[in-house]
Amino acid sequence: MKYTVITGASSGIGYEAALAFAARGKHLILAARRTEELEKLKSKLADIDKSLDVVIRTVDLSVSANVHEFYESLQGYSIETWINNAGFGNFASVGEQNLHKIEQMLHLNIEALTILSSLYVRDYAEVAGTQIINISSGGGYTIVADAVTYCATKFYVSAFTEGLAQELKGKKAAMQAKVLAPAATETEFAKRSFDVDQFEYEGTVPKFHTAEQMAGFLLELYDSENVVGIVNGVTYDFELRDPIYPYATRTRN
Repeated sequence: MKYTVITGASSGIGYEAALAFAARGKHLILAARRTEELEKLKSKLADIDKSLDVVIRTVDLSVSANVHEFYESLQGYSIETWINNAGFGNFASVGEQNLHKIEQMLHLNIEALTILSSLYVRDYAEVAGTQIINISSGGGYTIVADAVTYCATKFYVSAFTEGLAQELKGKKAAMQAKVLAPAATETEFAKRSFDVDQFEYEGTVPKFHTAEQMAGFLLELYDSENVVGIVNGVTYDFELRDPIYPYATRTRN
């Protein structure tokens, strides 16, 4: 049995991605902080296909010690696809941002994603049909005012994943690495970014996609041979692209 791992699966894009991959008959390993929400999702997935094996892991990946433990807990499973979706944002000027929150964001958006990507590549790079998909943002290609630190984390995700894709291709590895860069998407992202209890996208955000639409774009990227799936920040059309960042190969003497 082969599994698809999705982190940050209790809501938003991760939640809808779980439904989308389940509809394709994929066995799932779902990770998030909220056990109750994961249990609800598992129940909903059983309604889609009772034959699917759905494994849930309650874990806070912003805590560094948890990241290796989480990966080690999956050693008994054959993992076909790894989707690093867990992450959160922050809107505040650099001089006024909550540094405790920023530390957590750096641990989750950068550190956890890098460690999990590295461990998965180490174990599965030569396994046919494997993919790693990291969720970045339109803010991983454009700096947004009052979200400088968040965008910097997503620039890292985009550059790291594009570079990994180039590296795997250069080594003729079996695995594909891809990066999904959404624009505004109706999820819990805004609530956590602004530290508010409620946020209404309708009437507040001029253009946005639903999490279900983004999960559909994720599947388009998954099915493609492209490295980047990005939402055009002007038209809000979804585009499949080759790597965007320049990549310089190392010369050997």
